[in-house]
Amino acid sequence: MNISRYRAAIRHPYAWPGGYPRYFICSDGEALCFDCAKQNRRLILESLRDKSDDGWRVIAVDINWEDETLNCAHCYESIESAYGD
Repeated sequence: MNISRYRAAIRHPYAWPGGYPRYFICSDGEALCFDCAKQNRRLILESLRDKSDDGWRVIAVDINWEDETLNCAHCYESIESAYGD
């Protein structure tokens, strides 16, 4: 992911069409919720610019389809799933 893709993705916490909940995946494989991605925007932008592997570089945005145990690596809050119970 590059800086412009991150800036576009951060505006849309839900996929369209469908309204499915999305989350970010960092270079260390950890999940990051949208609130934490917004709050730590400067760290993420610096990591993207420098291509660093400090845990803040976002490499993708994905939909949480069914994982009810997916938690944000920063705040530990649950990341909503689309089809979980």
